[in-house]
Amino acid sequence: MKAQNSEPIARSPGRIFVISGPSGSGKTTLLGKLLKSRELKNLLERSVSFTTRSARRGEKQGRDYFFVGAGEFRRKRREEKILEWTKYLGYYYGTPKDFVEERLRQGKFVALCLDTAGAKHIKRTYPAQAVTIFIAPPSLEALRQRIHGRGRETVKAEIKKRLGMAGQELKESQGYDHCLVNDDFKRALAELKGIVLKYKVNG
Repeated sequence: MKAQNSEPIARSPGRIFVISGPSGSGKTTLLGKLLKSRELKNLLERSVSFTTRSARRGEKQGRDYFFVGAGEFRRKRREEKILEWTKYLGYYYGTPKDFVEERLRQGKFVALCLDTAGAKHIKRTYPAQAVTIFIAPPSLEALRQRIHGRGRETVKAEIKKRLGMAGQELKESQGYDHCLVNDDFKRALAELKGIVLKYKVNG
């Protein structure tokens, strides 16, 4: 981060809400509903990530992800246009730096869906603005059922690996600012909305 940009961001009332959770925890669906909330309509915006994987059925360029080739992704990393990145199941994912910092300077809220390593990096980089939220399933058995229920969308070979990663992710949830259990969708959504609105009032 350039020195001339760090001071305005440090004083900004903007916030970065980093949402993490195992695959199948419901974090993406919860965030989608949160973004449609009337109270947050003009304040909270989801950052669209770069990814090198192919688009899945129903996904659109620029709405769900920016789908790029591996070469372009590496170029953006060299040019420091990616704030944080990870490799997951053979594909690269990265957060656009310019998008996030511009929203912070405007005093807006940005939502990121990241893994635990990405969440830690954002928290270190923006300690005054980053708010980390972990979405946990009711149990590992419930998570297993959810992932198996996605069978048509999730490659069978990925299921075992995702379940293996979930245990470690749940252990790391203890380091988050907030942790909520998605055992009832409406209640989890209300709790998530309450967390974000608290920062709107107190920011």
